[in-house]
Amino acid sequence: MKNLLLSLAALMTIVMFSCKPNPDSGGTSTANFNWNPDNFADKKIVRYQVNGFDKLSLDQKKLVYYLTQAGLSGRDIIYDQLYRHNLTIRRVLEKVLNDYKGERSGDDWTAFVTYAKEVFFANGIHHHYSSDKFEPAFSREYFEGLLKDVGHTISVEAIEVVFNPAIDNKRTNVDPDKGLVKGSAVNFYDPDITEKEVDDFYANIDPNDPKPVEHGLNSKLVRNADGSISEKVYRVGGMYGSAISKIVSWLEKAVGVAENEAQRNALKLLIEYYKTGDLKKWDEYNVAWCQATEGDIDYINGFIEVYQDPKGKRGSYETIVQIKDFDASARMEKVAAEAQWFEDNMPFMPEHKRKEAKGVSYKVVTVAGEAGDASPSTPIGVNLPNNNWIRSNHGSKSVSLGNIIEGYANADGPGLLKEFALNDEEIARAKKHGKLSGKIHTALHEVIGHASGQLEPGVGQPGATLKNYASPLEEARADLVSLYFITDPKMVELGLMETLDVGKAQYENYLKNGLMLQLRRIKPGNNIEQAHMRNRQSVSKWVYEKGKAENVVELIKRDGNTYVQINDYDKLKGLFGELLKEVQRMKSQGDYEACKAFIEGYGVQVDKAIHEEVLARSEKLNIPPYGGFINPVLVANKDDDGNITDVEVTYPDNFLQQHLDYGKQYSFLPDYN
Repeated sequence: MKNLLLSLAALMTIVMFSCKPNPDSGGTSTANFNWNPDNFADKKIVRYQVNGFDKLSLDQKKLVYYLTQAGLSGRDIIYDQLYRHNLTIRRVLEKVLNDYKGERSGDDWTAFVTYAKEVFFANGIHHHYSSDKFEPAFSREYFEGLLKDVGHTISVEAIEVVFNPAIDNKRTNVDPDKGLVKGSAVNFYDPDITEKEVDDFYANIDPNDPKPVEHGLNSKLVRNADGSISEKVYRVGGMYGSAISKIVSWLEKAVGVAENEAQRNALKLLIEYYKTGDLKKWDEYNVAWCQATEGDIDYINGFIEVYQDPKGKRGSYETIVQIKDFDASARMEKVAAEAQWFEDNMPFMPEHKRKEAKGVSYKVVTVAGEAGDASPSTPIGVNLPNNNWIRSNHGSKSVSLGNIIEGYANADGPGLLKEFALNDEEIARAKKHGKLSGKIHTALHEVIGHASGQLEPGVGQPGATLKNYASPLEEARADLVSLYFITDPKMVELGLMETLDVGKAQYENYLKNGLMLQLRRIKPGNNIEQAHMRNRQSVSKWVYEKGKAENVVELIKRDGNTYVQINDYDKLKGLFGELLKEVQRMKSQGDYEACKAFIEGYGVQVDKAIHEEVLARSEKLNIPPYGGFINPVLVANKDDDGNITDVEVTYPDNFLQQHLDYGKQYSFLPDYN
């Protein structure tokens, strides 16, 4: 995307939208809408509203409905991609929750229900963020008793997986010393395939190809009977074919109600890609999709982000269906219109600047539905496509998911701000400017950050040159672009803010999160593994360490608590620029060793004392560190002939029931694929 994931610690500084009555939300309003109907384990369950849906034409409503159904039809795929036993375990959980006739109370039952919710939230048996395997708080005997009661059986191997913590305990391992491929449980590779075999398989890719496809994006690497390795491609008639056929059938309906010819052409190319699995067709589709900028409806659909693959090649299935937020988009298009100014003023080496910043489009959108790797845990911003040559030659699309941000903001309170802010001045700045600063940070990250810079001639794609460090480095690069420019007078000149105090609020929030608050998500004794978290700590710790000589940033103690204090905002901006130049150099030159040293040196190790303090101070606030969503349900009303006469939005409030319903309606793959 690269997608911008939301740290709940940063919710204090993101934009809060209007709290006026909302006639387009199924009769609800923000005044009585239950934004946070459930919490369990370390998760907050949130709801979002599809504002403005009733203003769409019937064909537009149909388009949204068809695209949403297409997305949900591939739901099984993400489960299977993330672990080979996920589908069989998920279906056991569904069977028990639907059919068990015994006692539905007591500690064991409560633990079983919590485990099921965890699996539904993560699209599998590993934590969505840490990728550690869930440990059930009920016994194997209790579990087997439930299976016997509902008359369901699964393999001994699958039961062992659930209850033996030593088996496949890490979904995506990013520690090279533990073996990136064999140390990961993801189902992108047969279990006996090694990292060396993966590297050898792709060794002959031409690094000088000016238009390389994203090799491995839509396939699983499997071992053949003769011991050789080959790709098993995701397509109609191939791997995941039964689910992909359903996706295609809904996309074909969407073609019939497309808003314009460009949108229709892109949908047709996506269908052809799904039918053939041809990655050149995927690139052709992405070019067409980039150019389809007219219309009120847009979508993301495909095997896209490679964060789940330890080798950074294979795309996870995801979809987001979105409606343009006209007022908010008009304000933020000012950033996109100045793309060339930003590129010209980057602190990059001259050869790393683009001569022409092409086709950067930015919209604030209202999400109508999500599936796959985008749900229940969702990004708040998206920038696509990922292929560098397409971005350079044809531009990209950036969106901010406005109603997702609204949902997060309405579901949380000010507790973290009050607990971790340095003083009343910082609290006042966050309350006055934090919402706007979060919005501008997202826009600069997505619109300018990911769309900036260029590789040197002959340098391969970052996934090949920087390997497992490509994703955290790219996220650091986009964050640094935002941090460098958010205190530039150009922001005031563009009318995006009235005062640079908005940028100061973002500096305070970012360092507080990167150095402290995001550690709420880490178990004691663990290192940081998730790409976005590595990014934030790498940036924050680097500027903290480099600025020590001039006391730019310091960690101070007061009443036994640690606080982040910024002493010189101008010098801090200079440090952000210095690091941005070096990070861009790493990417542009494919400098793996420098990239590894940066991420491992600043972004991985956790300060034990700070970690213990953050956990202790956060515990009393009772704010779960992770959030995810219940999706609205689109209901198609039909006449006696089966024609859709209207589409309505309904808002379920039971997370568990939604996923049981999904299991009944959108389960198209066998247990093992």
